[in-house]
Amino acid sequence: MTSSTIEFPSSIGERQSAGRTRIMLAIALVSFSSLLLELGLTRLFSVVLFYHFAFLAISVALLGLGAGGVFAHVKQQWLSRWSISVLGVSLCALNAAVTLLVLEIVLHVPISLELTPGNFGKLTIIYIASALPFFFTGWLFSVVFARETKGIGTIYAADLFGGALACMAIVPLLNIVGGPNAILVSAVTMTGAAALWAAEKRTRNIAVGLGGLFILLIAANHSGKLIDIVFAKGMRRDQPWMVFAKWNAISRVEINRKGESEYIVIDADASTAIMNVDPKNWALDVKAGLHDMGGNPPVPGYNWKKDLMAAAPAVANVLRPNGKFAIIGPGGGVDVLRAVANGSKDVTGIEINPIIATTIMRGNRADYSYHLYERPEVHMNVADGRSWVRNSKDRYDVIQMTLVDTWASTAAGAFALSENNLYTVEAFEEYFRHLKPDGFIAITRWEFKKPREALRVVSQAMEALRRMGVTDPRHNFIIVSDGALDQDGRPVAVLAKKSAFTLEEEKSVREHLAGNPNLFALYMPMEEHTVKAGSTDPAAFVTAAVYSTPPTGDNAFHRLISWQQSSGAYEDAYDYNITPVYDQNPFFFFTLKTSDVMKQVVAGTGKGMDWKVNLGVTVLFMVFVISIVAVLAFLILPLALHTSAAATGPASRLFYFIAVGLGFILVEIALIQRFVLFLGHPTYALTVVVFLMLLSSGAGSFVSRKWLRQTSSVRVPLFAIAVGIVAYVFALPLLLSAFIGLEFGLKLLLSGVLLVPLGFAMGMPFPTGLRALSDLNDNRVEWAWAMNAAASVLGSVSAMIIAIHFGLNATLLCGAIAYLTAMLLVGSFRQSASA
Repeated sequence: MTSSTIEFPSSIGERQSAGRTRIMLAIALVSFSSLLLELGLTRLFSVVLFYHFAFLAISVALLGLGAGGVFAHVKQQWLSRWSISVLGVSLCALNAAVTLLVLEIVLHVPISLELTPGNFGKLTIIYIASALPFFFTGWLFSVVFARETKGIGTIYAADLFGGALACMAIVPLLNIVGGPNAILVSAVTMTGAAALWAAEKRTRNIAVGLGGLFILLIAANHSGKLIDIVFAKGMRRDQPWMVFAKWNAISRVEINRKGESEYIVIDADASTAIMNVDPKNWALDVKAGLHDMGGNPPVPGYNWKKDLMAAAPAVANVLRPNGKFAIIGPGGGVDVLRAVANGSKDVTGIEINPIIATTIMRGNRADYSYHLYERPEVHMNVADGRSWVRNSKDRYDVIQMTLVDTWASTAAGAFALSENNLYTVEAFEEYFRHLKPDGFIAITRWEFKKPREALRVVSQAMEALRRMGVTDPRHNFIIVSDGALDQDGRPVAVLAKKSAFTLEEEKSVREHLAGNPNLFALYMPMEEHTVKAGSTDPAAFVTAAVYSTPPTGDNAFHRLISWQQSSGAYEDAYDYNITPVYDQNPFFFFTLKTSDVMKQVVAGTGKGMDWKVNLGVTVLFMVFVISIVAVLAFLILPLALHTSAAATGPASRLFYFIAVGLGFILVEIALIQRFVLFLGHPTYALTVVVFLMLLSSGAGSFVSRKWLRQTSSVRVPLFAIAVGIVAYVFALPLLLSAFIGLEFGLKLLLSGVLLVPLGFAMGMPFPTGLRALSDLNDNRVEWAWAMNAAASVLGSVSAMIIAIHFGLNATLLCGAIAYLTAMLLVGSFRQSASA
């Protein structure tokens, strides 16, 4: 006996209109709660683990949903004794309770950066535990889909509408109640779904009471003292030196006090000192009890300005002491202070995180920082740096970025979070266009004994200059390090000018370096570089100085800039990946080549400062392997061993659902990435793109039964989806770039115009396929659900593997291929019907 012939009690089709509406609301609320939990875990994983692991939330959720579908299929006879109402109440209540357990596990399991068996085991515990709530959701939804095949379009629409609303809710929830409490909110709404499923008043009251307990828990934890981060990055964070902590959709920000110094710490990782000096007083009197710029008691005769100028980024202030500055990511204010102290009357700061710019620097630490961000010459803007510069009408003497990283993932819920659109060739072109004729960009990166990050900045800038018509950039760079590159972790400032640096400018820099022996010139423009005649070795050339001062020497920066003029092959021959990155593959920080990453993992030699960045590649492949094993163990194998799942139709029907699931996730992740720049923030990209995709897909699902009465008709939307995706590959970058200057409201409107038609079509294939299975008396509806989820698990990881190695356009094209494959598989439904 199959699920299509069992008389199920209390099915949705037997309820009256009011009851049907309540059940649709319950489905939407379950979907809302599940996606809210997924997005909350994304933010939590970024803080507790490392930002690479934030991507786990997607695969964890999809794995749990698929495993729930498998269980429902294998146990369909056993489950037939209970009504949907009973299952709905029970599974939603279990879901809410397990969510609290998952939260405690994630907060209390310490995982360090090292790839040890112990850490792998802890990660597996988190992975499996975090999948449990989604398992219950997948179990419930697959039962509903299997029993209510005639209402699949409406049910799937309710599912997608609920998920869309979660996208809208996650940002304000993170901003208002914080990460752990946002996850508890998902438990509250899940108990609300349980109350909607309940057929009896007593059961409903129990569900409401459970929700009330969670609300009391959230209220008790409003200050974060009860449930908050215990371990992060393998270290305890509940320490007395943490004097402030606040969450938002971007990150979790702490203030840590060490002695008299205070530091802003972002996601328990990146830090920036809060400046604690008065810009009006250059020299501090130790007798007055004042402190140095870090808050430490100064030695007699201490001059904080000299200390401030003894850093590599200060070279920009040497060349433009009174210049107009635009500073991206000013953090605690060191670059702002340096510009003001040197005489600049116009300093624009662009800080993406309002907690740093407003709550801290213009709020609870305004007095401590001598109201630096409120000075008349300082203009602070809370915005994404690149988007702000792109829309600016001003021109600057210097555009500066000092050690600006994307260590923390946002709520965007994808490995998007490891990319950085601040460091692409197109970004550099925009910076150059917003400079005055003799302006320059000043970008400081951490550097290593074997250079790669600052070296890649040079590669980026050279390509941007080349695209702007500069054929010989050898005189457009000055590169200075804070200390010799004899150890990892040296700040290196790269100054790249629109025009050639003058002799006077280089002389000023050399004089400054002579007074600061800790600073080293790595490249100066007036040194002539000639490649040895007839040599094909990129390392073979002679350096001769035109000054009496010593030349900077034969180093990687010289070789890159000089060899580029001969063949452009130096980047390819270099040990690290220093080739330019573009908006379609903005993975600037992945400097280790994939093969070298895997070799370091096997050899256990991955210990460098940039290892936690390049570890992302390892994590990505590790998640891919874990996902494959999990899919086989929890999805494929149980179904294959289940004897009652005898084939009632060709296996190609299941491949149809795999192709649809793969196509949807590939396209969704690529579109999130594409809209980050246009909307100005990764969080906005998530909220807008996923909301519009789910909402429009829900509408497409709702009308699919009426519009696609014959299964073969689904070929039309499948073909339209593939064509639309290919069109997006070529048109979307041009359109988004052309309309980047629109007001935000108009950007939202344009986003809807671009995404809703595609999303509407993408909502039709899945419910149409499920209805076709039912019409053909194929009892594999739950199996189809599981296969769709399995494809999404692997597709979510594959999307970023493809993007890192081949770019976002390739990811979109793979999505188009998946939909074309689904179109070819539609015939498997028709063939069986005719048989």
